[in-house]
Formats: sequence, structure tokens, C-alpha cells
Amino acid sequence: ELITMAIPGMRGMEHIGFTVPDIDEACEFFEKILGAETLYTAAKDFRGEGNWMKDHLNVDPRCVIKEFRYMRCGNGTNLEVFQYEAPDQVKIPPKNSDIGGHHLAFYVDDMDAAIKFLKDNGVKVLGEPTSYTDGPNLGLTWCYFMAPWGQQLEIVSAPNGTVFDREAKAAGKTRLFHPKYVAETTI
Repeated sequence: ELITMAIPGMRGMEHIGFTVPDIDEACEFFEKILGAETLYTAAKDFRGEGNWMKDHLNVDPRCVIKEFRYMRCGNGTNLEVFQYEAPDQVKIPPKNSDIGGHHLAFYVDDMDAAIKFLKDNGVKVLGEPTSYTDGPNLGLTWCYFMAPWGQQLEIVSAPNGTVFDREAKAAGKTRLFHPKYVAETTI
């Protein structure tokens, strides 16, 4: 039976961790394209003893963390970027439709300027920006783009907020993340 309470002391998402084929390439891409800052390298060539890797990380016991670094991008969550070496490693990123599929979304102030910047820097942009025309996301525009190693990324923008955010604020309820709202909360 599940207890219907949250983890005691739960504050929010501290980081998103993901694996890349080449950590130098990935960090350079996140720095150059997204303005992220590499804060530090947490480990290099980490190998657990015995079954440590399997027991703690649910990976092959012979897996090696070649390196992992922490990055920060704007005022959003931290990024934990890993490069692993494993005997059973799958080298193709999952699609959004695959179990475990995912994407990372980053907020931008100006969608047109962001798309132009991505294209000017040779980044593969998928389709054109899409704006919601009704519903709770009215006011939000989004567009996917690809990291060089095939990871799916997205930029979103809602300069005037969304219908949901305006209604939630008026009702005193929780709103979605928006950079403008960060200043309204306390740490």
C-alpha cells in the first residue's frame, strides 16, 4: 500500500542527469549554444567494487563512469552530464515515444531570435515554432532542436505567461516554472 504523502523535506528538482557519448563535445555544445556554465568535474574513471555499480546505479557491474560534470544553465535546474563506458551500452538515444524517452526544455525570451541563433550555428531545428491556439498552454510557443549526438532538446517561450498561469495566480494556486516567477519565491 502506498502512503499518499510526499518525501519529507521535498523542495524541488536539484538536477537532471543524462548520458552523452563525448562529454567534452556535450559540455562545449551546452556552453556555446545554451550559455551553460560547467561548474566542476565530479568524478573521472569511477569504477565500483564488486556489484556496486549494479546495486547503486542499476547498470552493468563492469560499467565505468568515464567522467561526469555539473553544469548550470540560467536560473533553471542543474545538469549532471555523464559519459559512461559499459559492455551493454545502447548508443542510440531514445525517441520521445520510447519508454524512457525524454527531452530537455529551456526557456527563451525571444523565440525568433533563438531559432535564428540555432540555425546560424548549424544546429538542427525540427520544424517551425508551434504556438498553442487554445487551452491552458495558450500563450506558449515551443520548438524542438537536436544536440549533435541526437539528444532531443526544446526551447519554449511565453513572454506574457499562459492561460493556466494567469488562472492559477488569480486563484492562489501553483503555477508552472517561468523565469519571471523565480524572483517571486523565496529560497
